[in-house]
Amino acid sequence: MQQNLRTEFAPKVAIIGRPNVGKSTLFNIVTETRKAVVKNQAGVTRDIIIEPVDIWGKQFDLIDTGGITEAGDIFSKLIREQVTEFLHSVDLIVAVMDGRAGLVPEDRDIIRVAKQTGKPFLLVINKVDKVSDEEMAKADFYEFGVDIISASFEQRRGLSDILEWVTKQIPDNPGTVKEGMNIAIVGKPNVGKSSICNAILGAKRMIVSDIAGTTIDSVDSPFIYNGKKYTLVDTAGLRKSARREEDLEIISAFKSQEAIRRADIVLLMVDGTIGPTDQDARIMQAILEDHKGVILVANKSDLGGKEVPEYRKTFREQVERTFHFFKDVHVVFTSAKTEQGLGDLFDMIEKVSDQMNFRVPTSELNDFFFETIRKAPAPVWGTTNVKFYYLTQTYQRPPAFIAFANHPDGVTNSYRRFLIKNIKERWDLHGMPIRIFCMKSRRGGE
Repeated sequence: MQQNLRTEFAPKVAIIGRPNVGKSTLFNIVTETRKAVVKNQAGVTRDIIIEPVDIWGKQFDLIDTGGITEAGDIFSKLIREQVTEFLHSVDLIVAVMDGRAGLVPEDRDIIRVAKQTGKPFLLVINKVDKVSDEEMAKADFYEFGVDIISASFEQRRGLSDILEWVTKQIPDNPGTVKEGMNIAIVGKPNVGKSSICNAILGAKRMIVSDIAGTTIDSVDSPFIYNGKKYTLVDTAGLRKSARREEDLEIISAFKSQEAIRRADIVLLMVDGTIGPTDQDARIMQAILEDHKGVILVANKSDLGGKEVPEYRKTFREQVERTFHFFKDVHVVFTSAKTEQGLGDLFDMIEKVSDQMNFRVPTSELNDFFFETIRKAPAPVWGTTNVKFYYLTQTYQRPPAFIAFANHPDGVTNSYRRFLIKNIKERWDLHGMPIRIFCMKSRRGGE
């Protein structure tokens, strides 16, 4: 179970379906992971995988039920009872069907089991590769009287409609505003994470030495600074793994992944005498994938050189090269040994906190939006120009926005970057990992 304030009571959304219909592909796309095994072979049996996600400000746990629904005799009486019992524990069900194969007897069993739970239920007809085939692919399934969406996961088509359906089923949770900010400290071994934590807390609560990796566990440390409450999470260094496929980093080393997920703001510490490395870039990518506020902390900066302005200029240039995907990241220079820069660090934490809580009235946002899109030619989808209708802000932190358009798939990443750049400049949100989602507008029947 996720020991995570963000997901402990989050709604559960289960993906079910026959083998090889695209369940794991959908899971991997939505979670932006490769945790679910994807093979073009039926009968791949694996464990249930649960991953917390945050879509357009709605938080929920997405569940790939491969271990259940891909058993060989899935709908024998015993297995059917087990599946039904499991599905009663979730909040929403997304059943994936194969549009090429059409409706088969096993699909009827899956739909029957899902409907018996009484939970909101969506049928997704995958592998509909041509838009012209959508109605024909859905026709076999209309008899069940449930919501149906056609899709092609390979072409990334239909995903926004699926996510829109899911998020509409999840109520806004006014809840109570969490008091204080969770701050995670991450970074490679021996960059001074424990030392900076001790300097902040004023007590040597952790083992600190010059040997990489001597922080033996994650420790949560609540404290108050300038009358504001914080909880500091110090983690062990993120390690490389020679055994990891595709030469990716293991982000979960010593609970670092959990610390990032629980955090509001992540301090990525690097050795100021060396500067950021490719491994630091991979850690930064993991932080951005979880959509967290982030501050790059250059520790040991007192050892970086005598000419401070020149040293910091050179360091900043190195930051822009290494983090070319996030060049405007906030940077603070510190020295854990001398406690130099701690005041600057907390000033930056407060600034990032304010940026994360930024809200703009919809009318003001759209005045800006239409003024901005007039500056650049509209993207083209096929032979048609993409037409934007309006922009709205979600309740997500850091800020995220949804642009409604006639052809959302035609909004390129470069155009999103153009919009994000202008948003940052307009409201001084530099250093924020802003996201823009695009959804299809129903206006005018388009």
